[in-house]
Amino acid sequence: QVQLVESGGGLVQPGGSLRLSCAASGNIFSFNPMAWYRQPPGKQRELVAAVTGGGSTNYADSVKGRFTISRDNAKNTVYLQMNSLKPEDTAVYYCHYSTTWYQYWGQGTQVTVSS
Repeated sequence: QVQLVESGGGLVQPGGSLRLSCAASGNIFSFNPMAWYRQPPGKQRELVAAVTGGGSTNYADSVKGRFTISRDNAKNTVYLQMNSLKPEDTAVYYCHYSTTWYQYWGQGTQVTVSS
């Protein structure tokens, strides 16, 4: 059984920064990819960033150059460093872990960008 717990969300002004963390527990394999998704108010959940076990990364066009995803395999933790935050980044952010046969989600952490 895999569990994912996000932390680090909160209220920040436009242009500010936040660092989200996702601690994974259970049967975790470092070669499987991890990712961050977000769901803005009234919209569908969307992929923000993903990182493979080998360290390759992919980002949504809307966050390229501002967000950085990374993982610490020794700690089974994935991070999302968010800089130059904009009001449109406001959303519930979810950690995601996937295998060939199944996928797992965290409970989500709220990020609000407002002046």
